[in-house]
Amino acid sequence: KKPLKKIKKIKTKEVKVSKTDPDSGMLNKNGKEKIFAYSFHTACDKNGFVLGVKVTAANIHDSVMFQEVLEEVEKRVRKPKAIAVDAGYKNPYILKTIFDRQIIPAVPYTRPKTKDGFMKKHEFVYDEYYDCYICPQNEILTYVTTNREGYREYKSNPEKCKNCPLREKCTQSKDYTKRIFRHIWEGYVEEAEHLRHTPYCKEVYERRKETIERVFADLKEKHGLRWTTLRGKEKLSMQAMLVFAAMNLKKMALWLWRKGKGPFDISKLYPLFGVLKKILSRYIQPLLSVLRKQGLKFCFVNKL
Repeated sequence: KKPLKKIKKIKTKEVKVSKTDPDSGMLNKNGKEKIFAYSFHTACDKNGFVLGVKVTAANIHDSVMFQEVLEEVEKRVRKPKAIAVDAGYKNPYILKTIFDRQIIPAVPYTRPKTKDGFMKKHEFVYDEYYDCYICPQNEILTYVTTNREGYREYKSNPEKCKNCPLREKCTQSKDYTKRIFRHIWEGYVEEAEHLRHTPYCKEVYERRKETIERVFADLKEKHGLRWTTLRGKEKLSMQAMLVFAAMNLKKMALWLWRKGKGPFDISKLYPLFGVLKKILSRYIQPLLSVLRKQGLKFCFVNKL
């Protein structure tokens, strides 16, 4: 096959930027409400302890930051045995990354994007040996080409599709040709889909609602981060690290209390205090130096 020709035209895209907070991004909620916001890309363990977080503009998709968050977890803790992700992370590139690291992915069911009344893609059987698709009428869809996005295109014979009894449920193409696109890493998606039905992956994915979903619920309801109170990615990253550190400390204190059934030795928390000190020295000191120069005019104290 000949290599793809280089694109000469440079595509441009119009992006809305906030004048008040340029670091934020436009978030389109359900196609109705549009607001400037931030996203917290977060990972936690099976007990709900936050292991890594990256703060980005809200218009950056979850899948873009996945590898950075995973590398942070592996660097600070260790490589996990399994990862439970939502539908936003269920794409060929991310699943390939997970399998290449010998980690088990636990993914959710995703509804087919085919229109109602039409045959779904899974009704066409892929023959890996001959690299072709077989339709419900036992006709062959042969490989044609691969596009720049890494999708291989398979096409049917229009002469055979023209008088097919299932054509109205198969395609609306005016040239009577059925086309199926398959990513070059589609095999990783199919393998993850097979693992989704195993008892282990079902158990892992079921725990999402009581781990990472609980983390975000506490973050919004108990720690006031449903709305941002600071401007700029750097300041918000500082706030996120402090809040997550506090949440981890509270959870650890509760664990030690329950384990001892009463007051515990606070010296057991010294390692965590050391981590918190590093975070404070890294993120808070630059802000404090600015406040010292300008003078601290207001101080607010509230009970959580």
